[in-house]
Order: sequence, then C-alpha cells, then structure tokens
Amino acid sequence: MSDRAERGGNRVEQGGQRAGADPDGRVPGRRSPDEASPERQPSAGQPPGRQSRDEQSPDGESPVRQSLNEPSPGEQLSAEAVSDDERRKRRRERRIAAYRSARRVLARPGYLGTLRERLALLDEARALDLHDLDGPSDLYGDGIVEALEEKTAGLLGKEAAAFFPTGTMAQQVALRCWAGRSGNPTVALHGLAHPEVHERGAFSQVSGLRPVRVTSEPRLPTAAEVRDFDEPFGALMLELPLRDAGFVLPTWEELTEIVEAARERDAVVHFDGARLWESTVHFGRPLEEIADLADSVYVSFYKSLDGFGGAALAGPKTLVDEAKAWRHRYGGAIYQQFATALSALAGLERELPRMPEYVAHARVVAAALREGFAAAGVPWMGVHPEPPHTNEFQVWLPYDADVVAEAAIRHAEETGAVLFANGWEAKAPGLAFTEVYVRAAALEWTADDVKEAVAGFVALLTEEITR
Repeated sequence: MSDRAERGGNRVEQGGQRAGADPDGRVPGRRSPDEASPERQPSAGQPPGRQSRDEQSPDGESPVRQSLNEPSPGEQLSAEAVSDDERRKRRRERRIAAYRSARRVLARPGYLGTLRERLALLDEARALDLHDLDGPSDLYGDGIVEALEEKTAGLLGKEAAAFFPTGTMAQQVALRCWAGRSGNPTVALHGLAHPEVHERGAFSQVSGLRPVRVTSEPRLPTAAEVRDFDEPFGALMLELPLRDAGFVLPTWEELTEIVEAARERDAVVHFDGARLWESTVHFGRPLEEIADLADSVYVSFYKSLDGFGGAALAGPKTLVDEAKAWRHRYGGAIYQQFATALSALAGLERELPRMPEYVAHARVVAAALREGFAAAGVPWMGVHPEPPHTNEFQVWLPYDADVVAEAAIRHAEETGAVLFANGWEAKAPGLAFTEVYVRAAALEWTADDVKEAVAGFVALLTEEITR
C-alpha cells in the first residue's frame, strides 16, 4: 500500500462526511435512440453525433428496451414516428435472430444465449473443480464469494478484494471511500468514461462525488493534462481500455507518467478496469504489475470473462473493509450469489488464459478487414485503433448507418456468417461505425475467410446504396 493510502486511512473519520458534498449538477449522459436503458439516457449537453441509427449493440451492458418516441401526457405519436420506431425494433430483432442462428461469428458472448445454454455454464464449472461443491453455500458474501475475492486479489496483486453485484456500485463505493480519506470529493476522469456516459449521473446524484473532465479527446488523458488541470481533485479515475474511444490504451510509459502526475498532486489513482483482463498484451506486463500502478482497481466478471455478472474492487485491506460496509448500505450485500461467483471463477479459469490469443487474432481480423474492403473497391474504411490494442475495436465506413446496418443484417441472414454482429451508429452524416469483438469463435476464421465475408458484405452494401 502506498504511503498516501496509509495517510488517507488515518483521515477517514475527519474527512468521511465530505464525500456527501453537494453535487455541481448532473453529469451528461447518452442513449441510443433505438434502445435506451438505465445506462444510456439523454441529458442536457449531450455531445452530438454519437446516436445509434440502428439499435442497441448486443454488448450485454444495456438490455432494457424503451420506446424511442415516448409521448408526453396528452400527446400522440405520429404515424411516421411509430413506423420509424417499429422499423428499428424489427431490425434489432432480425439482427439478433441472425446472430443466434449463424454458423460462424467472431464472438459468442453468453448473454445472447438461451437460458438453457447459460445454465450449462454451471455444469462446465462443476467439471472444472473450481470450488468444493460439497461445502456450504454462500450467505451474504461468504463461502464461494470469499474464494472469488481472494483469487481476484491474488491475480491483481492487491491485499484484498470485495465482490459487488455491479461495476457501477463498486466504483461509486471505491471513490466515495477515497473521498472520505482525502477530504476531496472531486474525481478527475475522461469525458468518455463509463460513469460520465452510461450511468445517469450516478457519481453526483447518488454518491455526492463531483466528476470533472480532464479531457474528452478520443484517447487517455496525458500526464501534462493531469498535472496542469486547473482545480484540485482527490482521485484520478482511468478507464483501461477506454471503451467509447475505441477500446484504446496508452503506452506503458504514458500510463506510468499519467500516474506519476496524479501522485504529484497527492491524488489517489483508481483504475476502471472493466476490461483490464484484455490489456496485458498491449502493455507487455502481467496483470499484477499493471494493477500495482493504482491504489484501487475495479474489474468485471462478465464483459471479458463471460460470467453471469458481478464485479470486484481490489485494493488495500482497510479500503476493502470500508467498501464492504458501504456495499451493504448500497444494497449490494445479496443473500446468495453462488451461481454468479461460480461463473466468474469459470471465466477466470477458462477465458482469462486465452486473452493473449484473442488479442493476437483480433489484429489478424482487423488487417484482413482493411485488405478486404480495399480489394472490394470501398474508397475508404477505418479500423480504430490500428492495430487493435485489445481484442475489441471499431470499424468505420463512409456510408449512412441505416444502409450499412441493413447490409450487415442481410449478409448474416443470407450467408450464416456474421461479420458485424453489433449495431451501427452514425458518427456524422454519411459516416457510420460499429464495434467488433474477437473471442474464441473467431479463431476458426482465417484472414481469407474474413476477406471473403467482406466481399459478400460489400456486394449487399452496394445493392442497398443503389436502392
């Protein structure tokens, strides 16, 4: 534990109430206009150009569907609005149906599976002998939940870890605890960070924290931006990788400089490591060395590891003990979580060792996509970042998002091979992008397979454009 963390631990009683300081206003959010959710809601000041023209991407984060054009009292939807909403709803249903029935995909995340398929994960977990299944079950966080916490802390090289039902709760609790210790509720983060974009202002609305944006550029903040930021902050939160910027990471040297800049300001450093598992190849460092840069780290058990859900907060034992008290207050001390904990242990056993393989193959897929589009005569396309930093990346095309989305669904329906499983969003008029995930299923695709699929997709795209 750092000296600063120990000093902070002695100030809990003195500064603990400051975490409840009045917020300075709601953090802007964002939603897909086709499928809003608690993580994607509109707000004043929403940046333009990030609206979905297709439908919610099947990334497991936002499963709740609401009407795009929900009328205010006394108002009626126009026939045109109803038609537009219904068209997008049906497109999403077609896309997911094609995905589920496809012979070949680049990733098969479990949350799109059937209930029977998800339950089968528990049978697989039993076969892996991950825990004593003849021992007592868990109650309010003991038993198998404690075993998962110990394993996670060991992987990240931290003193302790606490299991949380959601990452949203884990990070609020972590940063609230740090605010109490530092006496400063201000959290410096990126404008595209998950709490800013997907959590409906939870930091300020629920936890009394005050988020400030170090930058909103599509990259991690620089050391100079952290060092020269024009107001004090108690904690710096870094999302690794930064999903909404394209799953981007800094270099190892840049990351260490950013952390040092925060240290110079006597701020704690917290990693939003929802997908930290995917970052070791890019950094060329093991997980524990990456996590050692931060005072605390949050990790997800479902985004990369395909568990049923859940998250963990890892850090100094004093922080984790306090976090568990706040977990109870936030409603996160759940009666039994053995199924979720067992699925997380299975993900750590089955998926975590394969992350380097997935990242390596993502770079093969990305290069084949570029070559395939060039061979098909597409004037321009973008892979971002290039090469991918993790096993997930963005693809950009200079066409209307509706047109590209329809071509992608038709290609999946007609060939049984899904090249673009997620929805397409409009970044600007005539410019669309989507996210591509590469996991175990993608290892069956060669570069030539990808290029062949691109050729078929472009043929259908041309048909849609000329309609």
